[in-house]
Amino acid sequence: MSYRPRRSVLYMPAANARALAKARTIDCDAIILDLEDAVAPTAKPAARETACEAVRSGRYGYRELVVRVNAVGTAWHEDDLAAVCAAGPDAIAVPKVDSAEQVRSLVAAMERLGAPASTRLWAMVETPRAVLDADRILGASERLEVAVLGTNDLVNELRAAWTPGRAPLAHALQAVVCAARANGRVVLDGVYNDVHDREGLVAECEQGFEWGFDGKTLIHPSQVDVANEIWAPDETAVAEARELIAAFDEALAAGSGVATFHGRMIENLHVEAAHRTVDMFEAVRGR
Repeated sequence: MSYRPRRSVLYMPAANARALAKARTIDCDAIILDLEDAVAPTAKPAARETACEAVRSGRYGYRELVVRVNAVGTAWHEDDLAAVCAAGPDAIAVPKVDSAEQVRSLVAAMERLGAPASTRLWAMVETPRAVLDADRILGASERLEVAVLGTNDLVNELRAAWTPGRAPLAHALQAVVCAARANGRVVLDGVYNDVHDREGLVAECEQGFEWGFDGKTLIHPSQVDVANEIWAPDETAVAEARELIAAFDEALAAGSGVATFHGRMIENLHVEAAHRTVDMFEAVRGR
């Protein structure tokens, strides 16, 4: 299947075995087993082993399984990378990636450490430098498949304020979306911190969808259903997309490069959007 849903990408602390067991029952598209922020320094070696055991267990079904290692230059990074490459998850997420050279170095290390070809690299974009260099970073290697916004760190480094609507982050977020699209990468929105504010989560997910993100990273299972609903087309949208594709195909068969659909002109770009809608629907249903 060409499209892989990443509407809901849930961080789970790798040090918490109960949380990892619970993750097998949560209807998220992907799980990030976190060795970084969610794990105390003294617990990191044990969390590394727990995460690798979870990867090898094969018990997470359709969920994409990602391990977030500690950042390059930390005391734990090299041991994390070696262990996780050997375990072979769907992807390895690396915090604070801020240069194309770092991407190429990470890819070379993954190859040297024997990571399966199917294990992709996810780069976290969470510094001003990474935003400014996002095009080069996301174009540095075909193994880099997903950009993940680390909005908490980005707000801190920008010395900005958290505001409803995220106006202080608008330029940075949209710049990374542009870089992701220019390089054919998936791009995931950052987390929403208040797990009790459902209305705020809905608003931020709707904003992320409107700005072009492919899904949202989440910090609590209660947030999953909101992201799943907002990033999944409903049956009405899918039916209309199929009708649009059929109308355009009929026009092509008649020798025309444009068609009329529900009173408006459509062309290739509309058909591409319709195919994305159908592909997403089929991918979610196919899980």
